[in-house]
Amino acid sequence: MTAQALAERTGIRTPRIRAFVEDGAGGPVHPTEQELAELAEALGLPLPEVLQAAQVPAPA
Repeated sequence: MTAQALAERTGIRTPRIRAFVEDGAGGPVHPTEQELAELAEALGLPLPEVLQAAQVPAPA
């Protein structure tokens, strides 16, 4: 899936998605928890694993 396609599915701007992909969790642009949830849903990934990979504490 391209960054553009993912942006269309989630409503997250394409440049932000590209920054997340290119720089990872240690990059200067950090996704919000809402963005992570949207990305996890769009990609069919478990949210707790996405939060862990992004170094964000999972909600209790």
